[in-house]
Amino acid sequence: MSREILLLVDALAHEKNVTKEVIFTALELALASATKKKHHDDADIRVSIDRETGDYETFRRWQYVDYDLLENSAYQIDEESEHAKDLNIGDYYEEPLESIEFGRIGAQAAKQVILQKVREAEREQILEDFLARDEKLVTGVIKRMEKGNAIIEVGRIESLLPREQMIPKENLRVGDRVRAFLSRIERSGRGPQLILSRITPDFLVRLFELEVPEIEEGLLEIRAAARDPGLRSKIAVKSNDQRIDPVGTCVGMRGSRVQAVTGELAGERVDIVLWSMEPAQFVINAMSPAEVSSIVVDEDAHSMDVVVDEEQLALAIGRNGQNVRLASELTGWTLNILTVDQAAQKNQDEFAGVSQLFMDKLDVDAEVAEILVQEGFSTLEEIAYVPLAEMNEIEAFDEDTIEELRKRARAALLTEAIAKEEKVEEASEDLLAMDGMDTETAHLLASKGIATMDDLAELAIDELEELTGMDAERAKALIMTARAPWFK
Repeated sequence: MSREILLLVDALAHEKNVTKEVIFTALELALASATKKKHHDDADIRVSIDRETGDYETFRRWQYVDYDLLENSAYQIDEESEHAKDLNIGDYYEEPLESIEFGRIGAQAAKQVILQKVREAEREQILEDFLARDEKLVTGVIKRMEKGNAIIEVGRIESLLPREQMIPKENLRVGDRVRAFLSRIERSGRGPQLILSRITPDFLVRLFELEVPEIEEGLLEIRAAARDPGLRSKIAVKSNDQRIDPVGTCVGMRGSRVQAVTGELAGERVDIVLWSMEPAQFVINAMSPAEVSSIVVDEDAHSMDVVVDEEQLALAIGRNGQNVRLASELTGWTLNILTVDQAAQKNQDEFAGVSQLFMDKLDVDAEVAEILVQEGFSTLEEIAYVPLAEMNEIEAFDEDTIEELRKRARAALLTEAIAKEEKVEEASEDLLAMDGMDTETAHLLASKGIATMDDLAELAIDELEELTGMDAERAKALIMTARAPWFK
């Protein structure tokens, strides 16, 4: 019988072009399955075949699990079992079992298990060969459509192009040859499957790499891409060779290269812009074809006010906000589009607001406050702590005035800090002691009238988000903790 097993393994391994180990593993599974049916369907059976002699042994085994995870005593044990004393969580306890004869196994059942393992091994081998080529842009033929999803044959691998990853209004049919980007690999009971996408910005980048050889040669780089699939997209390009025009190279002779990409993307219009390491200049380029008059950068908020002339406003925003949205995605900055008049009004409002702040907190008149704003000061911290040499450059103030302004600014800041501490004290002990609560958040809530756990429990998640700026997950956790006493 042992010799029969070795001969069978040799024959199948040669016939199916897989390793002997794959066949041995399949046989062990087939023997275990047959043993399981004979003894106990819930039992965990392991069969071990000696690779040299063909002899095999059978064991019934139980896995040692935590007490709380014990589900079925047919294949699990916990710390109460006498066999668990020398085991660690996850280890197996085994007992020898009488092996069934190989000849008594249903030949068809064994054959099915073996063929399944062989198919899995073949698919894995094909996949490994495919991944070794590092192909991200794949081409295949649509074999069938399932619930709107396209099943595509890429070489000998079955791939899935989900409906939501197709370009909107694109009409794909069985037999069509399509290109797509390999976004991930899913492993399921049916084996590994390639998941494709035609809407990811990476697909756009790979298409340009295909059409523009200078990118593969390293003379050009695509630094960023953003898409509104099927309608419009933007890419930012950079030249690594001073002699090459990156935008013109990607456009191609008479637009041939960009037209080839557009044709593959169902007519999607592509804006090619010049990348810049200066964020403001990059945004100006990304806003093309709109012309930008000026830009105000807010580093803290990671946003920019983009100022355009009135006649450029519609072009800057684009249809349904498309142009500014793509420019924002491309650059990674939040962009606010303003006309020249709106920008002037905003500056005026901000000027007036800061001037009023200085008048209130420093107890100075409007003239002194305006001078401070005109000199570029916008916060009390700047007046209190900027180097004295910078303050002395203000010609309108003498040294005594500067010293007095700095002293008043520090006093105002100290008063604010004390007020904050007092507000923290207003928060109840139960609010401060809550799981997940910190002093700063408690102070913020108390300052907005949420001083107890009951106050917090009555809030909705979106209300807490708006009050504190925290994310929804933390807001939900805090509110559920605050409501816990209600359910006791």
